[in-house]
Amino acid sequence: MKWMLAALLAAFAFLAQPPSPAHAGDPSGVINEIKQRGTLRYPVMSGEEPDFIRDPATGNWSGFYPDWGRQIADLLGVKIEFVETTWGNLAADFQAGRLDLAFGVNPNPKRGLVVDYVLEPIVEGVWTILARKDFDAKSWRDLNKPEVRLVSQSGSTMQVIAETMAPNATHILVKNRDQAVLEIQSGRADAIVLADQNAAQLHKAGIGIALVPLPVLRNPMMTAVPRKEGNEGFMNLLANWSMQQRTLGLSCALITKYMQQRGIDLSVVPQSGKYC
Repeated sequence: MKWMLAALLAAFAFLAQPPSPAHAGDPSGVINEIKQRGTLRYPVMSGEEPDFIRDPATGNWSGFYPDWGRQIADLLGVKIEFVETTWGNLAADFQAGRLDLAFGVNPNPKRGLVVDYVLEPIVEGVWTILARKDFDAKSWRDLNKPEVRLVSQSGSTMQVIAETMAPNATHILVKNRDQAVLEIQSGRADAIVLADQNAAQLHKAGIGIALVPLPVLRNPMMTAVPRKEGNEGFMNLLANWSMQQRTLGLSCALITKYMQQRGIDLSVVPQSGKYC
């Protein structure tokens, strides 16, 4: 009887133990969920050409961001489901379960409280300013003066850069890029903080001059996914895809193609890894 009691106690002790890490969760859980659903939920945005391009006749999306989304959907063997949103709404969309991933997000510790970042950039650009044509600034120090009127989008990485690198400037906060352009065109501002491809686009349009102040600030295009159990396999897939895109020059070649189709020359910011 004693040996039976000992065996029962041993069995109960084994069952009471927490599962080992190997069985705590399926690392392919998110991938399996997407495959079972049959669609990859992916963000698209209006007014962000040539990053996102919507054909008004058909409603079809093109541009390098939609193309990247299709690549991941193809790898998973599912269809892509485009979800229209804005950069400012991405975190809320993730929390609401509307998205499976988003490319091109900047590193952001606050957003990192609610989403997981794939720590492998797709491509690395630089932060620039678009300056009015009679304004010159070779460094961030040149911008750090009360008489300099510096525009950035409220709540964005651009605002963080502007207020950190040029705290003494006169800061003008706007909601979107179009409003920032109006500030330059009206003469109410001297420069806008922008990502490199956006500065090159506005440079081409004759709105201002794209400049890269020193020191050069890098702008890695990262990937975000919802924070949930079973992310590991999906994040590993995305990290491998991102490394291939960057190291083989696939990402900058695709971006350059879409820019050249619109006559936009990224060589105005040659420090950018987005320029091939």
